[in-house]
Amino acid sequence: MNTQTIIQNTQTWLTQAVIGLNLCPFAKAAHVKNQIHYVVSAATSVDALFDELCTQLQYLANTPAAQTDTTLLIHPDVLTDFLDYNDFLTIADMALQQLGYQGTLQIASFHPHFQFDQTDADDISNATNRAPYPMLHLLRESSIDRAVKAFPQADAIFEANIQTMERLGASGWAELAQTWTK
Repeated sequence: MNTQTIIQNTQTWLTQAVIGLNLCPFAKAAHVKNQIHYVVSAATSVDALFDELCTQLQYLANTPAAQTDTTLLIHPDVLTDFLDYNDFLTIADMALQQLGYQGTLQIASFHPHFQFDQTDADDISNATNRAPYPMLHLLRESSIDRAVKAFPQADAIFEANIQTMERLGASGWAELAQTWTK
């Protein structure tokens, strides 16, 4: 699959699921302002992905938020197994620490087979973090702080997302997912 198709599918997921279902009330502003940096990694190994992650963390830290507020590092050819991906998140957090970005940047996780701890694989709540491809969402803590101030009930987002997914149901999610799995 080519880079443009991967980005297009990711943007469709973002607009249809993340923004469309209001799973993240903060995503719309960055999308509308074209402040999301989409990077499709050619990495096929964990080491190559780690190097690219470090490069993208540095890019985000050194780029004005008005230009790039957040980065989606999409890696379709590495860490396709969710357990391997989940293990990599510890390494990703170490990258934040090694580069001195802990407390400045954060990494959120999205994966086609995302599964919260202590849930069954088919639990609809897992869909809140399911995406068309494995990806690391790099975001600024300052942006999170601003968003939380603008949305004081931020701690209620997770519960609202679960309710949204339960109303949508597995068949509704599967139907929606067809829009970004072309």
